[in-house]
Amino acid sequence: MKSSERSFARRIDLTSLQLFVAVCELGSIGRAAEREFIAASAVSKRLSDLETAVDTALLYRHSRGVTLTPAGESLLHHARTVLFGLERMQGELSEYADGVRGHVRMHANISAIFQFLPEDLGAFAREHSQIKIDLQEHLSSDVLHAVQEGAADLGICNIGMANGGGALELQNRPYRADNLVLVVPRAHELSALDAINFEEVLDWDIVGLHANSSISLAMRAAAAAAGRPLRQRIQVTGLDAMCRMIDNGLGVGLLPDRAFALMRGVGNLQAIPLTDAWAHRELRVVARDFDALPVTARLLVEHLAPRAAPQVPPAAAPDTKIQSPT
Repeated sequence: MKSSERSFARRIDLTSLQLFVAVCELGSIGRAAEREFIAASAVSKRLSDLETAVDTALLYRHSRGVTLTPAGESLLHHARTVLFGLERMQGELSEYADGVRGHVRMHANISAIFQFLPEDLGAFAREHSQIKIDLQEHLSSDVLHAVQEGAADLGICNIGMANGGGALELQNRPYRADNLVLVVPRAHELSALDAINFEEVLDWDIVGLHANSSISLAMRAAAAAAGRPLRQRIQVTGLDAMCRMIDNGLGVGLLPDRAFALMRGVGNLQAIPLTDAWAHRELRVVARDFDALPVTARLLVEHLAPRAAPQVPPAAAPDTKIQSPT
């Protein structure tokens, strides 16, 4: 840390940040003072000191309260991030006092979380009850960003569609594989097919996941290659919602095969295998450096690795490198 950065950190007071956030949330110094059980004059003084520390105005003060300046908007975002980080730190440290031996921060995409991680993490938790896993669901591209930036120790995602340019290389190892299937109502005219090429699907309205999900990106790329429009009329954030939409005649959709098997109770639906090569997908475990991971994270990687071995050709087993997106 540079000397100027250290000086700035010393000028910023955490109590002042908390009071600043309270004022922003309530839009009033007086109401914030009441909520925080402190005199309004003391809150005003702390805000003035904070503005002096950052050398810019943070609030517009008027008769009805306060509003944020552009600098204030920026500080509010960072203040919330800092305070949330402190809350998480407190929570983790208190668990160490209760006998926890470590935490593993993991981000994963919905395909990994829905299809495989409940069983795998459940087995790990039974073997290592004193290691806590903090798991968050994100898009594959966001998983890579989180690992690159150090917000997660490990990531599990489909790197094929999320892979982009970037200076920082991430290591990756095999985890699981799945195959995309076309899901249609059993009464649909496509339901009798044994297999289908995605170009044939482009004649129909499609129910899809988030626009930046790996499945949506793959569909858009395939549609572009075929020179056809993608009629993705409805986008949802969950696999159960997608199946319900399809069951009610709002379109057809692509799902991983195991996810569909686990969704059997949602609607009267039929799965048709896709013949396209890109429909076979590999989920990978990613890290900045597997050898530099904390011991707890390395234990989890070792626990996950044997489950991938039967599905990965020997040539793909060693660590490989990917370029993480910027």
